[in-house]
Amino acid sequence: MNISLDRIDKHILQLMQANGRISNLELAEKIGLSPTPCSRRVKHLEESGLINRHVTILNAAALGLNLTAIIGISMDRHTPDRFEKFEEAIAQMPEVLECSIVTGQSADFLLKVVVKDMQHYEKFLLGQLTKLSGVTGVHSSFILRKVVDKTALPL
Repeated sequence: MNISLDRIDKHILQLMQANGRISNLELAEKIGLSPTPCSRRVKHLEESGLINRHVTILNAAALGLNLTAIIGISMDRHTPDRFEKFEEAIAQMPEVLECSIVTGQSADFLLKVVVKDMQHYEKFLLGQLTKLSGVTGVHSSFILRKVVDKTALPL
């Protein structure tokens, strides 16, 4: 999917990435359009699939979620069935923020997991993750401090 964007579309996307709650009126004013054409452009960007969804980003620390782990998972077999069952199970775990199949690592999957503390992590690891069928290895790294933490894509 390669959609051609003009400078107004890019400006709309930049402003919406910075503030997902921006009103159509404020967005229109900032890009120099009247509200109706602005709304049409946003609707087109949504329908084209460029805008995937609208979300609210919460403060993990304020919710007591103070530990973020990047976890490499190795699987016993590289079969579609084994991977599918793992993916279905991992998608049901609220602690898992991201799960990706990777290459060039000793792991088959990389997970980004957020938990309250090390005790919560141990419970998650031993009570859920290592019990999944096919998991043969787990390698955990913990985030000490985020140097860059953004959600906006470069346009």
